[in-house]
Amino acid sequence: MNQQAPYKLKDLVLYFLKLGTAGFGGPVALAGYMHRDLVEEKRWVSEADYKEGLALAQLAPGPLAAQLGIYMGYVHYRVLGATLVGIAFVLPSFLMVLLLGYFYVQNGGLPWMQAAFYGIGAAVIGIITMSSYKLISKTIKRDLLLWSIFGISAVITVLREEENLWLMLAAGVLVWFTKAPPGSVKRIKKAMLPAAVLQVTGNVAANSKLTSMAWFFLKAGAFVFGSGLAIVPFLYGGVVKEYQWLTNNQFMDAVAVAMITPGPVVITVGFIGYLTAGINGACVAALATFLPCYFFTILPAPYFKKYGKRPGIQAFVEGVTVAAIGAIAGAVIVLAKRQLTDLTSVLIAIVVILLLIRFKKLPEPLIILGAAVAGLMIRYWS
Repeated sequence: MNQQAPYKLKDLVLYFLKLGTAGFGGPVALAGYMHRDLVEEKRWVSEADYKEGLALAQLAPGPLAAQLGIYMGYVHYRVLGATLVGIAFVLPSFLMVLLLGYFYVQNGGLPWMQAAFYGIGAAVIGIITMSSYKLISKTIKRDLLLWSIFGISAVITVLREEENLWLMLAAGVLVWFTKAPPGSVKRIKKAMLPAAVLQVTGNVAANSKLTSMAWFFLKAGAFVFGSGLAIVPFLYGGVVKEYQWLTNNQFMDAVAVAMITPGPVVITVGFIGYLTAGINGACVAALATFLPCYFFTILPAPYFKKYGKRPGIQAFVEGVTVAAIGAIAGAVIVLAKRQLTDLTSVLIAIVVILLLIRFKKLPEPLIILGAAVAGLMIRYWS
């Protein structure tokens, strides 16, 4: 046990078990919950450690929320903490998608899912809007340079509808050279090299559907940058177009499952795997997708911890973090354009925002439940 930790490992694991069970809203909201709970309220993790984790999660490929959670486990309890936290965070939603997958197959689809998703999707926009606002207000403050980086990152994300890794790296270098000019470029390069990801492609002989699935989802977890939502287009290209494991409607239902279940959005791979090859397919898809993000977090983490307190590295991390928050804010706008398609959905999102402003401690799961009921009522009784 690490004596410096202001909490026990079991407490952190229980927290992530609860977050994985009731944490709705996707990567933006989950990152906001971790900051609110672990940094502001419990004070288990410092602001600097959180920023390091967010920067690393943005620099490496894979699902942002899962990587950030794994890093939070690493902060005081190293590899054991990262491993247990990663399992606790992903397991609840994985079990949920298995259950939904079973009923989906047994009933030939779940028509109510899209109806519930109508209300939940609108509510999620309200939740992530508030989470994004809190991240912005706590991180950027009154620094003109950081506000400029934030604005550029947000605008580019809205225009391109994807997060840009090179923009985040450039933001980190800009703040580094502005606030803490490097004294030793060689030393900084050595510190940052493990965080740079070399995208290596290759061909593997696929002898079975499970082997093909393992390789495909491994690539999905290893080569797709951005939040969990960024993986959806990649999955569509392989699952529907290339391998034809699912129909277009089944894939859209899989995305809906990801949004109506808590935890990482990427957990949709478990549902896709179940529809493709049963429980074995679900396990292979989930393991292959999450393993890369686990290793891309724990391998560079020691270097972040060792060099992270140096002024140059802190400035670089600050720049990457602000660019990441700008991308998150831009992602909120992109998602809102896709989800808020009529006046009713806009009103649901506005009501959620007002409720969160008025009632600071209002549980998000209660909001999601109310939104799901609203969606069902609008679909079947309007």
